[in-house]
Amino acid sequence: MAPKITRKVSRNPELIRGIGKYSRSQMYHKRGIWAIKAKNGGVLPRHGPKPKPETPAEKPPKFYPADDVKKPLVNKHKPKPAKLRASITPGTVLILLAGRFKGKRVVFLKQLPSGLLLVTGPFKINGVPLRRVNQSYVIGTSTKANVSAVNVEQFDDKYFTKEAQKKKKGEGEFFEAEKEVGLSIFLFC
Repeated sequence: MAPKITRKVSRNPELIRGIGKYSRSQMYHKRGIWAIKAKNGGVLPRHGPKPKPETPAEKPPKFYPADDVKKPLVNKHKPKPAKLRASITPGTVLILLAGRFKGKRVVFLKQLPSGLLLVTGPFKINGVPLRRVNQSYVIGTSTKANVSAVNVEQFDDKYFTKEAQKKKKGEGEFFEAEKEVGLSIFLFC
């Protein structure tokens, strides 16, 4: 049951938006501000701001940056793996809805820590390799396959990531490529 929302009822009902039934002087008397002023010697009581504790003065930096450096916003969002659909259990046959193997039936093996599903064709039967799929791109069927004998402990998200190999061209390689181009121009002239 939803919690009840209590609305503050105004003592000055609005005739139309922004215009109240009573004037400012009528509301002054209706709210009893005159009595509060009389009790405090003709002045409304004021509550001053609480004194802030003194902070030690910061030493200014020796140099200021030439341009304004934008401070990155704090992102406290921690991604959580998606909750597995109730119809998807290990051994369930799924139909892929997108990607290279669209329309193929695959067998679900397990959910990876990232929330993606580990599925396989098997490869020998329909050519779908061991791959990760988002559960929003599959339809679960009522058909089940026995996968209790399959060991899938070694497969995680790191298994599927490729190592980035950056190949830097040194000066020597650059000039060798230039010589080859020069030779080919010379041969064709």
